[in-house]
Amino acid sequence: MQDYFFTLADTLQAQLRGAETLLLSFDGEDSDFIRFNRARVRQAGSVARRSLALDLIAADRHAAGRAQLAGNLEQDLPQLRYLLENLRRQRANLPADPYLNYATDGAPSETRVDSRPPGRAAALETILGAAEGLDLVGIWAAGAVYTGFANSLGQRNWHVCESFNFDWSCFHAEDKAVKFDYAGLSWDPAKLQTRMQDTRADLEIVRRPPKTIEPGQFRVYLAPRALQEVLDMMAWGGFGLKSQRTGQSPLNRMQTEGLCLDLAVDLGEHHGRGLEPPFTREGFAKPERIRLIVDGALRDSLVDARSAREYNERVNAAGEWPASLDMAPGGLAVGDVLDALDTGLYINNLWYLNYSDLNQARITGMTRFACFWVEDGKMQAPVNVMRFDDSVYRMLGENLLGLTRERELLLDRGTYGGRSSRSVELPGALIEGLIFTF
Repeated sequence: MQDYFFTLADTLQAQLRGAETLLLSFDGEDSDFIRFNRARVRQAGSVARRSLALDLIAADRHAAGRAQLAGNLEQDLPQLRYLLENLRRQRANLPADPYLNYATDGAPSETRVDSRPPGRAAALETILGAAEGLDLVGIWAAGAVYTGFANSLGQRNWHVCESFNFDWSCFHAEDKAVKFDYAGLSWDPAKLQTRMQDTRADLEIVRRPPKTIEPGQFRVYLAPRALQEVLDMMAWGGFGLKSQRTGQSPLNRMQTEGLCLDLAVDLGEHHGRGLEPPFTREGFAKPERIRLIVDGALRDSLVDARSAREYNERVNAAGEWPASLDMAPGGLAVGDVLDALDTGLYINNLWYLNYSDLNQARITGMTRFACFWVEDGKMQAPVNVMRFDDSVYRMLGENLLGLTRERELLLDRGTYGGRSSRSVELPGALIEGLIFTF
């Protein structure tokens, strides 16, 4: 794929006229997909996808387009030459772009992430054996994802990462189910077996008569997947330079009033994790880390190429939404969570989150799947669906009791148009007095 992409870049560069500059962004994958139903394989297939985006620039005018490729030079080059000429015609009728920004002195790079993905047959054998007897539905996605950048100034960048993601749920009755996933770069059958044992243990509790909780404030434990939903809402404009400078950030009070979260909250963008490429589609190199919140205080911003041009800042991200979010661990051992929770709610999943008051960073949402009522440090029963409505400043600020020592790497399950390379690594969070409503 690397030689193929660079050959396309060299060939198209030879088609340029005068002072034109061409940017090329390649993305592709070789992926296996397997769909499970009732713990049996129901559909299996493989996808080989290649896509190339062109941005043709002359002075401060540019036109961009994308083509889906076959992976064959004889078949792909004619359509790319046609696209290049079409962009040239379009550019003549487009206005100047005041925020056009691309690397003119970028360094070449090549990264291949160290990974130990499983073979499809070995993974299937482990999954089917561990899931025997469960009413399991899920999807397996695994394989290599490729990203490349080239420009007519001579810059060449290439990134390859192989990962896997198995996402499943087991149904009991009505709205009662449990949901787990196992994803990463290096496959360990023992970890999958442990997750399946956890699935069976949670199902045993889900089968008990459910408990209805009246509205009020309760101590809760948010497992990493539930905490991710909260952080995704914070990331909806919270860390981007553009939203911060225009007063549209949900964390605006942290910026304007100096409001802080708990000292234990340390959030950053960890590009060095390796799933995302270390360069942007404009050719800028990403730093290994960006410290977004340090000791509970807002620190740096995510700055993409256009915002960097508009506000005269340095590019540090491909976009202004975290793609490799990392949250520092705390001191609470996962094995001690139930004792620390004592009496309250153990929440594995949340969904349908939205802002009930964006300016106050107040979020509302619903519990989902296996959420349990805990008394005296022991899980008693599943709880019927509940709605929470509370502020980030309370949840991760004054009411945060602790974060777990152990963290979980969660890969984005998205496959629409291509496998996502976004990821987060998060602890769980113990919170006092989370507000539940009707």
